[in-house]
Amino acid sequence: MKTRTFFKFFYFFNKKGIDEMQKFNSVDQLVNDIRPVEPIYCIRPNSIKSACNWFKANFPGEILYAVKTNPIEKVIKCIAENGISHFDVASINEIKLIKKILPNARSYYMNTVKSREHIKEAYYNYNIRDFAFDTKEELQKIIETTNGAKDLTLYVRVSISNEHAEIDLSQKFGALPSEALGLLRLAKAHAKKVGLSFHVGSQCMHPISYAKGISEVGNIIKKTKIIPDIINVGGGFPSIYPDLQPQPLENYINEIKKAFDLLKLNNKPELLCEPGRALVAESGSSIVKVVLRKKQKLYINDGTYGSLFDAGVLNFVLPTRMISNGRMTSKKLTSFSLYGPTCDSADFMKGPFILPNNLKEGDYIEIGQLGAYSLTFRTKFNGFYSNQIFEVQDKPMMSMYEKDNSSSYLVA
Repeated sequence: MKTRTFFKFFYFFNKKGIDEMQKFNSVDQLVNDIRPVEPIYCIRPNSIKSACNWFKANFPGEILYAVKTNPIEKVIKCIAENGISHFDVASINEIKLIKKILPNARSYYMNTVKSREHIKEAYYNYNIRDFAFDTKEELQKIIETTNGAKDLTLYVRVSISNEHAEIDLSQKFGALPSEALGLLRLAKAHAKKVGLSFHVGSQCMHPISYAKGISEVGNIIKKTKIIPDIINVGGGFPSIYPDLQPQPLENYINEIKKAFDLLKLNNKPELLCEPGRALVAESGSSIVKVVLRKKQKLYINDGTYGSLFDAGVLNFVLPTRMISNGRMTSKKLTSFSLYGPTCDSADFMKGPFILPNNLKEGDYIEIGQLGAYSLTFRTKFNGFYSNQIFEVQDKPMMSMYEKDNSSSYLVA
């Protein structure tokens, strides 16, 4: 590492802190200048800007960023700077985070199971007025804890099929449609405004899921004769991966619009959505170092307990490339599996990850599509943990928003 670069690096992480992160034109420049020993994480604000602009131009309603997806301050500020100032929060700490970073932003407490203490703190200390629930007991907690407040917006979360999602959320959250009828009536009696919400599951691979959800909402409206003030179609909007290439996002929005129009409501509710992965996934990547190679197994300095949860636990195939730094890369490609640094055999990413055959100890690999959940799920298991985060200006490895940048990474 050059002396000048070292002192610049030291200054940023010891004087200014991580929120004023160091910027590089590209990942290659970053690696060449720093030669990192520990895994490092890269954020692309330009990618987040493209995603925010797309949703603002295409979704016919209010957009709530799902904070759990990537809660670091740089990302939250970037989301807000690009015109999204409403946030889906799931905990009191996420509420506090948004209040600290963006005092005037509006947060929606959309976790359907909350403690009385956190409901009280959210309502009285942080001015939260939007609450989701899926049981009579949870509704009772909200009403009692807020002393029967008349300024609440209450959302009944309805359980719908997650058949087209890579991650099924329907078993934990949501009232059955038959149960939602009574819950909506109860909410109407106590709230200033009422909403119906659903979630199609994470990384939803077919737009029809949103149409089915809105249709189910329509059935509840017909049976209760209550037109909600708000319909929240939730999250689940997908990102792109080498083995998961969804339909264009335009198709998802068109299904939502078409299904909404089919409700034929005289007083049309406001529409909300809660994108997370679709806004930030492609903006992030991790730079890892090869510690050991055993034939087609690469042992690297990051893993399932670090930023590679999606690749390890969910078996997502992520785009990868060798960062050559002037070294010749083999034209012959090999299918690799990855092993993380911890002593747990579950610290394993099956892949396949397609990389040059001449990879060896000391080489660097960029692993893409890690802007969503990778930082959220990090642990300090076995003492392995890195919080080195940098801003880069190059393009994401794959993109839903740049049509020439979506299919160059192979799956064996």
